[in-house]
Amino acid sequence: MKRLWILRGLKILVIGAVAVTAFGYFVMSLWNWVVPTVTGLHAITWLQAVALLVLSRILFGGLHRHAGGWHWRHRMGERWQQMTPEERERFRDVVGTHRHCGPRAGTGQTASGTTP
Repeated sequence: MKRLWILRGLKILVIGAVAVTAFGYFVMSLWNWVVPTVTGLHAITWLQAVALLVLSRILFGGLHRHAGGWHWRHRMGERWQQMTPEERERFRDVVGTHRHCGPRAGTGQTASGTTP
């Protein structure tokens, strides 16, 4: 079992290295194609391009790590537990009227999960 985790970690490491290499090369190529001719600045190396990617991530994306966006499920579960049965039914009725919420089209069910 431990071996499987090591292989997964190695796979993620290789994919990450390939991604950093590819993005760095892309940024370097784009910079060297556009910026020197437009502004007169000098061309950059691959390492400088990777540093630009890291810097832009810090400046524009922050340093926080995204946890997959599942916190809303936990919060909604807590709210759901605090609702009365009437509030839950009203919520199902409202959510069922939205285009992307509720049952799939053609299933013959209402938003509360019952057949009409």
